[in-house]
Amino acid sequence: MFFTTDPRFRPVRSLPLYQTLLCVVCVLILVLNGVSLVRNLDGLKTANARQAQADRVTAKLQYLNLLVTDAESGLRGYYLSGSDTYLGPLRTAERELDGQFNTLKTLLADNPSQLKNLTQLQNLVVRRINLMNQGLEVYRHGGLSDIVAIAQTQEDKTHMDEIRLQVVIMTGEQNETLAARSAVFYDRYRLAALRGLGINVAALVTLVLFYNLIRRSFRARLNAERALQQTNDHLESLVAERTEQLSVLSRHLIRVSEEEKAKLARELHDEMGANLTAIGMHLASVTDQIRTAHPDHAETLGRARAVLVETVELKRRIVEDLRPSLLDNLGLSAALQSYCEDFGRTTGVDCEALIEGDIDCAGSAQSIALFRIAQESLNNVAKYAQARHVVVHLAREGEAYTLEISDDGVGIPPDAMRRPKSHGLLGMRERALLLGGTLRVDRGVNGIGTTVHAIVPVTAPGETDAGGTASAGALDIAALAVAPAADPAGDAPPEAAELAEHQLHNHLRAAQAQSPLATAGRDAVPLMRATRPSADGHTRF
Repeated sequence: MFFTTDPRFRPVRSLPLYQTLLCVVCVLILVLNGVSLVRNLDGLKTANARQAQADRVTAKLQYLNLLVTDAESGLRGYYLSGSDTYLGPLRTAERELDGQFNTLKTLLADNPSQLKNLTQLQNLVVRRINLMNQGLEVYRHGGLSDIVAIAQTQEDKTHMDEIRLQVVIMTGEQNETLAARSAVFYDRYRLAALRGLGINVAALVTLVLFYNLIRRSFRARLNAERALQQTNDHLESLVAERTEQLSVLSRHLIRVSEEEKAKLARELHDEMGANLTAIGMHLASVTDQIRTAHPDHAETLGRARAVLVETVELKRRIVEDLRPSLLDNLGLSAALQSYCEDFGRTTGVDCEALIEGDIDCAGSAQSIALFRIAQESLNNVAKYAQARHVVVHLAREGEAYTLEISDDGVGIPPDAMRRPKSHGLLGMRERALLLGGTLRVDRGVNGIGTTVHAIVPVTAPGETDAGGTASAGALDIAALAVAPAADPAGDAPPEAAELAEHQLHNHLRAAQAQSPLATAGRDAVPLMRATRPSADGHTRF
C-alpha cells in the first residue's frame, strides 16, 4: 500500500502469480489433511467395530457354554431331588440355543473358518441337549440306578469336554483374527501418520514462505500507515476544531435567539402593552362622553374596543410564545405548570405536570432549555401523537434535572431521530447536548405512546456558579398582594385589566431585584401538581 500522484499508475486488481500459487498449495494441503483425517477416522471406527464384534462373539460363546453347563447341573439336581424346579436351566437352554447360534452366524458371516467351527459346536451342543432329554426319559422310566449305569460309561464327560474344547478353539481363532486385523490397522495408521507428517512439513514450508511475504508487505505498509496516521491526525484535529466552533456557534445562536425573544417580548409587553392600554382607556372615555348624544358612534367605538381586546389577547399570546413571563418572574415550575394548563385547555388533551424537588433554583440556561424541550414535546403530541393523556414529569436527581414527557398516543418510529427533517427532535437534543446533557426518545411502556427523556446537569459545562441565576426567578411573597387589586370587582374593563397586568409585571420585576432570596420558602413543598383541564371542561387535580 502506498500513495502516488503518478497518472500512469494503475492499481493492481489481482494477487501476483506466486501468491496465488501459494494460496492454491495451502488449499491443497488443507484438503489432503482433511481427507487423511477422514480416512483415519473411518479406520479407527472399523477397528472399534471389529473389537466390539470380537467381544460379542466371545461373550456369546461363553454364554452358550454356560447354558449347557447350567442345564447339565440342573439335570443332576433333578436326579437327586426329583423336583421339577431343577429342569428350568434345561428348558431355558432349549429355548435360547437357536437364537444364540443365529446371532453368532450373523457376527461371523465374514469368517468362513469360524462359521465351520460354529457348525461343529452347534452339532455338539444339540447332541448334548438330546442326550440330556434321553437321560431324563430313562430316569422317569427306570429310576436313578439306570442313570448311574449310564454315567459310569464316561460318555457325558466326553461330550462336555468336546463342547468346551470347541469353545476354546473358536475363542482362540477369534482372538487371532482380531490380532491380525489390528496389525493391519496399525500399519495403515502408521502410513497415515507418515502422510500427515509430510503434510505438516509442507504446511510449515508454506507458512515460512507466507511469513516472508507478510514481512515484506508489512514493511511496505508501514510507510502508508504513517502517512495515513499523519493525515488522520490532521483531519481529527481539523474536525475537532470545526466541531468546537460549531458547538460554540450553536450555543451562541441559541443564547442570542433566547435573548432576542426575551427582549422582543419585553418590548411588546411594556411598550405595545402600555400603548394598547392607553388606547383602550381613551376609547372608554370617548364612549362614555358620546353615549347619550351619539349612541351609534358609541356602538362603533364599542366594536373597536372589542377588536382592541382581541389585539391585546393576541399580543399576550405572542409575548408568551416568545418568552414565558412566568419563567423569569415565578420560576420554571410555575411556567411549566401554566403551560401544561394552557396546553390542556387549548388541545383538549389531559395534561398533567408533576414537579418534584427544588426546581426553581435552576439556572437561566437550564430553565429555558427544559422549558423549550417540554414545549416542543407537547407540540409534537398535539400534532402527531393523537394522544388523550400526557404526563410531564420534572425532578431533580442528584446533580441533574430529569424531564420526562409521556403520552398514550400512536407512538414514534424508531428511526425518527435519524431522519433529516426531524428538526424539532434534533433541536431538543442539541439543547440538551449544549448543556452537557442527553435526550432520548423511546416507545412508551408496553409499546404504547412515546416517552421523551431528557437529562440536564445542574451545572452546565463552563459554568462556575450553578446557583448564580437561581434567584433570577425569585419573587417576594408580598408582591402577590397586588394581584387581587388588579380586578377588585370582577367587572373592570379589559383595558384596565391590561394596565393592571402591566403594573403587576413591573412590580414583580422590582420585587425580584430587591428580594433575590424570597424563594427559600418554596422548598417546603417538594411535590406540586398542576391542574389538568380536560376536554369536558372539568378541572382535575
